[in-house]
Amino acid sequence: MDEGERLAARRPALFARAKALRAVRAYFEAQGFLEVETPTRVFSPGQEVHLDAIPAGDGRFLITSPEYHMKRLLAAGYDRIVQICRCFRRGEEGQHHQPEFTMVEWYRAHASMDDLMRDCEALVEVAARAVGSWPAVGVPASRAGGAEGTALRLDGPFARTTVRGLMREHAGIEVGGGETAAEMRRLAGQAGSRVADDAAWDDAFYQVFLDRVEPHLGLSRPTFVLDWPRPLAALARCKPGDDLTVERFELYAGGLELANAFGELVEPAEQRERFEAELETRKSRGQEVYPIDEKLLAALHHLPPTSGIALGFDRLLMLVTGASTIRDVMAFAHDEA
Repeated sequence: MDEGERLAARRPALFARAKALRAVRAYFEAQGFLEVETPTRVFSPGQEVHLDAIPAGDGRFLITSPEYHMKRLLAAGYDRIVQICRCFRRGEEGQHHQPEFTMVEWYRAHASMDDLMRDCEALVEVAARAVGSWPAVGVPASRAGGAEGTALRLDGPFARTTVRGLMREHAGIEVGGGETAAEMRRLAGQAGSRVADDAAWDDAFYQVFLDRVEPHLGLSRPTFVLDWPRPLAALARCKPGDDLTVERFELYAGGLELANAFGELVEPAEQRERFEAELETRKSRGQEVYPIDEKLLAALHHLPPTSGIALGFDRLLMLVTGASTIRDVMAFAHDEA
C-alpha cells in the first residue's frame, strides 16, 4: 500500500480523532479548567527509571511529560489546569506505544483521587459519544487475549480494585511494598515469572504484573487499579497512616492502560530524596542521568494539596474506535514521518 492509500484508509480514524479532541477540550472548558502550554524542550525531563528522554540539543531534552512545568503553574496559583500536548519517549514502540504521542494531563488543586476518577469516566464517555461508539465498544482480539467479538460497556461507574488484591488473585502472592529486592525476586518465582538473578524490586514486580495481572484488566469493565506499593511511588504521596502504600491509580480498559494518576507529593525534602535515589538507580543501570529540577523542588514549597493525572489520548482513541494498534489512530507513525 502506497502512502496515499494508507492515508486514505486512515480517514475515518482521523475524523474520529478530531471529533474526540473537540469533545475532550469541551469537557475541560465546562469544568472550568485553564488550558496551558509549557515548554517542549527542557533541561530536566525526569528521573523515572523506566523512561528515557530524547535529546533536543543545547543540553535540553524533549519532554516525557509536561508535569514539572505544570506543577510550577499550580504553585503560582493556577489551581485547575489541563494540557494536551505531544510527548516523547526514547525506545518506545509497539502495538500500544510510539516514541511521539499525545498526552492529556490535568491537575486539580484541593481535589481528591475520586475527582480524577470521575473525570476519567466522563472523558471516556464524551470521546465515545463523539465518535458514535457509546455505550459499548468492540475490543479487537489482539487486545482481548485472543477472544473474538468481545464487547466492553463504558457506561456506569468503572470497577475499582487494588494492586495487592490483584497480585493475590492472579499471581497468588502477597506484595506488601516493604520487601527487599531478593524477597521480591523470590515472590516473582513463586508467581511463575522469570526474572534476572539481580533484578531490582521494581523490575521483578512489573514482570509479575505484566505476566499475571495485566492480561485480566479492563476486559469486562474499565477498571481503576489503586493503592500502589511505596517502591513505585514516583511523585505520589503516601497514604495517610500507611507508609508502604501511595496514592496512585492506573486506569485499564479494553486491554489498554489509559491513565496514571497521583495524589501529588508536595514535600520538597522527600521529593529530593526520591530524585536522588532514582538518579543513583539510573547510574547503576547505565542509563543517562538528567539534572534534578531545582525549580520544581522550589515550587513544591508553594504547591497546595493536589491530584494530577496523565491520560494517553491516542490510546483513548484506540479504545473508542476499536483500533488494534496505536498506528491506526495517527496520521503518521514515527517511521512514516
